[in-house]
Amino acid sequence: MKKRILVVVDAAFMRMTLRKMLEEAGYDVMEAPNGNEAVRLWEELAPDLATMDITMPEMDGISAVRAIRALDPKAKIVMCSAMGQQSMVVEAITAGAKDFIVKPFQKERVLKTVGNVLE
Repeated sequence: MKKRILVVVDAAFMRMTLRKMLEEAGYDVMEAPNGNEAVRLWEELAPDLATMDITMPEMDGISAVRAIRALDPKAKIVMCSAMGQQSMVVEAITAGAKDFIVKPFQKERVLKTVGNVLE
């Protein structure tokens, strides 16, 4: 069965970019534009992994990681960060994220990180 990945990024172009990379690699992809929607979809669909942007409207990525991990302590979440967000990445990992990928996304790095976290 295909692994299901929830892509959580507020920028539609970034969501589309990640979705395309992941679908081409054989994953089943769902999307959410913010943390609130991510938490709702996690509860409803229980994906295998989420990629989570840090800075988003309504609910930021770190709050969403905490909320999802409260629902599902085994949740696998990979943070997406821009350069210069190291302190936030550390906070996200402390909150329960498993790894991070840096924007702009490089396909090899994204797929390697997702594959490693899913193992």
